[in-house]
Amino acid sequence: MSPAPDASDVPGSDEWQATFNGVDADTGTYLIAPMPLASLAEQIRGTGLPEEQPVLELRNRRHRDEAHLAVMYGRKPEELASVGWALITAEDTDPTVLDALEPLRHLRQQQAGDLYREVTVKAGETVEEFRSRHRLAPGPVDPRSMPYYLLLAGDPEQIPFSFQYRLGVSYAVGRVHFDTAEEYGSYAVSVIAGEGGSASEPALRAGPRVHLFGTRNPGDTPTALSASRLVAPLADDLTSLAPGVGLTHDIGESATKERLHGLLFDESAPEALFTATHGLGRSAEGRRETQGALLCQDWPGPLTQPGRISSDHYLAAADIPNDRPVVPRVMFSFCCYGAGTPAVSEFPENADRHRSPEADSPFVARLPQRLLGNSAGGALAFVSHVDRAWSCSFLWGGLTPQITAMTSTLLAVLDGNRIGHAMEYLSSRYAEVSTELTSKLDLIERVGLRVEDRDLVGLWTANNDARNYIIIGDPAVRAVRRPRTTSGETGGT
Repeated sequence: MSPAPDASDVPGSDEWQATFNGVDADTGTYLIAPMPLASLAEQIRGTGLPEEQPVLELRNRRHRDEAHLAVMYGRKPEELASVGWALITAEDTDPTVLDALEPLRHLRQQQAGDLYREVTVKAGETVEEFRSRHRLAPGPVDPRSMPYYLLLAGDPEQIPFSFQYRLGVSYAVGRVHFDTAEEYGSYAVSVIAGEGGSASEPALRAGPRVHLFGTRNPGDTPTALSASRLVAPLADDLTSLAPGVGLTHDIGESATKERLHGLLFDESAPEALFTATHGLGRSAEGRRETQGALLCQDWPGPLTQPGRISSDHYLAAADIPNDRPVVPRVMFSFCCYGAGTPAVSEFPENADRHRSPEADSPFVARLPQRLLGNSAGGALAFVSHVDRAWSCSFLWGGLTPQITAMTSTLLAVLDGNRIGHAMEYLSSRYAEVSTELTSKLDLIERVGLRVEDRDLVGLWTANNDARNYIIIGDPAVRAVRRPRTTSGETGGT
C-alpha cells in the first residue's frame, strides 16, 4: 500500500474550505456548495450545539470511558446472558411485525435468558420520559434495569432518530424498519442463519474478510479527501495492525458500480465491506428510492456532468436482486443519507443559517432495507449516516487523518465482536469531541475565547458526524462467525 497523497494531490486543499459530501440527483451538482471555513465557523458560534444534544449524558460517558467502563462491573458485553437484549417497539406496532420477528425474538430470549426484555415506547414519549419510566440512571449500563443491546423495530416517525442517538450514548442500539412483514421475517431468518442456527448456513469461506471501496471522482474535492485521508489510511492501519486480516481494496478508478455490485454478490465477496462515496439526495422523482444511493466512480464528476445523474452511475435499492444472497454480513458506508433522512436537516445550508426541509417525514434509507430484508439471504447490519456526511469530520487541524475510532471499530468487528459493542469506539469519540466542543462554545460565549476557525469547524462537524452514525440491524450480530459453544450461542457464553 502506497502512502496517502500529499496536500498537493487534494483539489483545493490550499483554500481550506469546508467541503460537503452529497450530490443532487437531479442537477448533478453538490447538495451544498463548498463554504469558507470562516463562514461556517461564524454560524457555529451563533447556533451552538445541535438540538437535543445530550450534554450531561455525554460528559458522564466521557468519565466512564476514562475508567474503561461501558456496563456495570462484572458484566461481559459480548455475552447476551450477561448484558441482555431487548426489542423496543412503538405502542401501535402492527402485530404482524412481531409475528415475523418471532424467530429472532426466540433466539435472543434463549441467549439472554432472564435479561431478555420486550419494551414499548409510548406515543410522543421523549427519551427523558422513557428513561424516567424505566428508572434508567446516568452511568454504566445496568442490564437489570435495561439490557445493553437494544433493537428498535419501527420507522423513525414512530421511534425518532433522536431516540436512537440518545440511547446510543450508553447502550448498543440498532434499528430495523421494513415496508412489509415478509421483509422483517427474511431478516430474522438471515440473523439466525448467520449465527449457525440453520442447517442451510453456508460453510465458512476462504475469501477476504474486509474490503475497502472508495471513489475518487474527477475534479471532486470531497471524494479526493475521503480516498486519500480516510480509505487509504484505513487500509494502511488495517494492514499494519492486523496483517492476517485478508484486506482487499478499490480506491479510485476501479471503484465502479459493477465492481461494487460484485462485492455484494460474488462468491469471493468479503464478510465486511466499507465504502466511502457520495450519497445521492433530492431526487424529485422516486426520492424515497434513491436518497442515499451510492454514487460510484462511473460518475464523471461535477465539472462535466450537468443535469440528472444516470442510474448507471450509482448503486440503489433497485439494483439489489431478491433471488441472490447478499454476501457481506456487515457494511459500513461513509456517505450522505446512507442510513436515513430526517424531516429537517440539522446542518445549516448557507450563511443565513437556513436548515432545509429534507422530507415530508423521516425515513430509513431504501438501500439498507433491501440489503437486510433480502428474501434470498440478507446482510446482518448496515452502518451509515442519518442526514449529511462531512469530509472535515475526519480531517481538521491540518492534513492528518483523524480515523483512529473507525480503525478500532473495524478491528473489533473483524475480531468477531458484536457490531453494537464494536461501535463503542465511535460513541467514545462522540463523547470526547462533544465534551471538548461544549467547553469551547461555553468559553466563547462567557469570556470571548478565541478559537481558530479550522479547529472549531473540525470539532463541530466531527461531533455531528459521530452522532449521526447509526446501525440498521440487530446490534448483537457479528461480521465474523465465532465457533458455537455448548450453550448454543456463538461467541463466549
